[in-house]
Amino acid sequence: MSSTDEGAQPKETPEEVLKRLKKENAQLRRKVSQLEMDREILKKAAAFFAKEQG
Repeated sequence: MSSTDEGAQPKETPEEVLKRLKKENAQLRRKVSQLEMDREILKKAAAFFAKEQG
């Protein structure tokens, strides 16, 4: 086995890192927004069914 890692990914340039991180950040923000909306819907549904039960 050689001292170089033949399967290693080439180093990213700072611009590539920034682009990748911005893309990931946007995806995570969309996911957070969706989860917040889901949580609000579930809270309203829970309140509705709690009211119906008693």
